[in-house]
Amino acid sequence: MARYIGPKSKIARKFKEPIFGADKALERKNYPPGQHGINKKRAKQSEYAVQLSEKQKAKYTYGILERQFWRMFTLAQKEHGVTGEVLLQLCESRLDNVVYRLGIAPSRAGARQLVGHCHITVNGAVVNVASYILKAGDVVAVREKSKTLEAINNSVAGTTNKYSWLDFDMKHLSGKFINRPERQQIPENIKEQLIVELYSK
Repeated sequence: MARYIGPKSKIARKFKEPIFGADKALERKNYPPGQHGINKKRAKQSEYAVQLSEKQKAKYTYGILERQFWRMFTLAQKEHGVTGEVLLQLCESRLDNVVYRLGIAPSRAGARQLVGHCHITVNGAVVNVASYILKAGDVVAVREKSKTLEAINNSVAGTTNKYSWLDFDMKHLSGKFINRPERQQIPENIKEQLIVELYSK
């Protein structure tokens, strides 16, 4: 499946947020990218432009393409609860995101690669689909043969279990997805209501 592989700093500067993690380029140049980024007087954005920008930010943050993001939105609409919050909960329940949150990988892109290369198991079985949605009680772990990988051990060494909806056992490189997080527990700066309004037009 296609993924964005272009310059990440340019995207972070576009949204003026470190959506891919700490970024020195964003710290130095906290203005939009492009030849005229620092001087250009931008016209006031329309309501549609603001909503579209928020959706694009969410997609880049979680590494999800348009068709998949739309499917998640329609799924969120069918569930009980506030649609925008359920949408973010589904994003947080993706296997690649949970691998990243557990600290097994330093980024979502790195987590997606580990999943795709069959290094991750769910409830003891290898799962190589990054978009796999976890359920409460699922156990995510590093495959036995992969526990010696330097990339995984380096990432785990610098992590702490800071998410209350996840329980990580560093010794066995396994974590439990306790439940979907509440909105206030999700650290991403995303205005999900704008995404709902955009898709509801």
